[in-house]
Amino acid sequence: MASVLPYRPKQGEIPTSPGVYRFRDAEGRILYVGKAKNLRARLSNYFAPLHTLHERTRRMVTTASSVEWTVVGSDVEALQLEYMWIQEFTPPFNVRYKDDKSYPYMAITLADEAPRVIVTRNRRIKGAKYFGPYPKIWAVHDVIDLMIKVFPIRTCSDSSYKKAMATGRPCFPGQIGRCGGPCSMKVTVEEHRAMVDDFIAFMSGSDQRFTRALTARMKEAAAAMDYESAAGYRDKLQAIEAVLGKSALVLPDDTDADLFGIAEDELAAAVQHFIVRGGRVRGVRATTIEKEIDITGAELVDQVIQRTYGDAAPADIPKQVLVPSLPDDADELEQWLRAKRGRNVSIQVAQRGGKADLMRTATMNAQQALILHKTRRTSDYVARTQALTDLQEALGLTEAPLRIECYDVSHLSGTNVVASMVVFEDGLPRKDQYRTFGIAETTDDTDSIHQVLLRRLAYLDRPEEQPEAVPVATASDPSAALEDGDVVTTRRRPRFAYPPQLLVVDGGQPQVAAAARALEDAGHTEIALCGIAKRLEEVWLPGEEYPVILPRTSEALYLLQRLRDEAHRFAITHQRKRRKRDITSVLSEVPGLGEARIKALLRHFGSVTALRQATPEEIEELPGIGPKLAASVHEHLASR
Repeated sequence: MASVLPYRPKQGEIPTSPGVYRFRDAEGRILYVGKAKNLRARLSNYFAPLHTLHERTRRMVTTASSVEWTVVGSDVEALQLEYMWIQEFTPPFNVRYKDDKSYPYMAITLADEAPRVIVTRNRRIKGAKYFGPYPKIWAVHDVIDLMIKVFPIRTCSDSSYKKAMATGRPCFPGQIGRCGGPCSMKVTVEEHRAMVDDFIAFMSGSDQRFTRALTARMKEAAAAMDYESAAGYRDKLQAIEAVLGKSALVLPDDTDADLFGIAEDELAAAVQHFIVRGGRVRGVRATTIEKEIDITGAELVDQVIQRTYGDAAPADIPKQVLVPSLPDDADELEQWLRAKRGRNVSIQVAQRGGKADLMRTATMNAQQALILHKTRRTSDYVARTQALTDLQEALGLTEAPLRIECYDVSHLSGTNVVASMVVFEDGLPRKDQYRTFGIAETTDDTDSIHQVLLRRLAYLDRPEEQPEAVPVATASDPSAALEDGDVVTTRRRPRFAYPPQLLVVDGGQPQVAAAARALEDAGHTEIALCGIAKRLEEVWLPGEEYPVILPRTSEALYLLQRLRDEAHRFAITHQRKRRKRDITSVLSEVPGLGEARIKALLRHFGSVTALRQATPEEIEELPGIGPKLAASVHEHLASR
């Protein structure tokens, strides 16, 4: 693989102005859209030596055949243009969003002569005011049932309203006390509109104003011995308290904010959007995101904010947006939101107090949603059976692949190369049979795959040489740590000798060709082989000029994605453990630095990179480490 891309523009050709850039493939299709405060500085990151790029970024730039850019007048204009083009072209390498479901909303049809309150999943009703989303449809109906006791606005259908207004007879819901619109013949259109305004004000967060007003009226009626009216006010207060009880006060009652909890791994992310109005959580929305290229947490926050508020009405944009980390262009995003809302908007990180507590809750929910997203179909026997049958048909296999092995290669800037093997039987992971391989010398990913498969396939012919005790051991590193849930056995079990019906490699034509060479060299061409490329999720077969394209909703594609993602996760986890063991071994060589202090150092600095970059003075800030020991640690790491 060439280290320099042929379409790389000359350094002086790229302007230093803010703008938006687009990568295109040979057919002219836009693959990726991004923005930059400085186009030259940003684009230079993509044209670094290929071995230094993240795997998915490397795939994007090697798939592309050209790059172009548009200069704009400000960072805010760049943000707006990026959002517009992402919506227009839906580039495959930009993050892709998928709501977990179509959420129910409460809507008030303000464009009608007599607005009514309805439950709907349609977010495009002209002139409607929306509240929610709600997690369950019955939750919306419960709130409406309570609210119309306090603010009796119209609930009947448009046909019932027109018939009642034409005949002068109340609509049927009005006759049984379920509709308080003009069609009930109890209020005028103007009086009804005033009640609608109060309904909206209450749902928007003005809780205390109505509670105080109703309490005062109840006391006045009781003092005047108008007990019937006092009882009516009491019932309305109870209904208000019931509504408020369904959304507990979590922040001060003057807080209007949107809070985003995010959980992510290398390939996907889950977002929990808490809508807080009047200090209460008025709605929750869950979204899952597929990350096509490597992006930081701050960049992900940037994309989430753009997507959430790109088409939002001014009333749906709050005073505060609380996020786990500030994006680099937070100031520009604030200006953009301020222009859309017409009032001030701030983007902040929740650091302490109630907001931080709520952020932890949202993040915990996001973590659970991410786990659910990854394993949603695993427990469905019918879906698993369908996946194996579809895979058999798509790949032209003689039988369903009941045992599938998937391989992935991972490295850190071309060093510390490892490979992983994960095993699925009957569509379910067999973690006790996972393996990892250390690779000492390699030229690229294809060479690594060839090496690993030769080593693995050799065990099919030598079952007596199976690893004995450590299921997650490697052929070269039997001391590899276990994953959570792995089972340790000391009995010799030749699991490595079980032949798979299908081998899957993470990659496209080059990786599949390397795996096919390994199968031929090992004399096991009877084993089926395919590769799944992240670029467009196409499936490659050996010797084929064109890939197999599985439908996006295919159970077979989902199974292959799970295999690939699991192999990638397992490889990354093993690589991190190796790096941690490596740095722990290096630090243990420093005189006076024991196990407890090593753990404290790594915990304090958070990462090996941060520890290597720390000055002796920063290391010395840790309790129990003096100037001499801090200097020894710094010197020892610098020499490595």
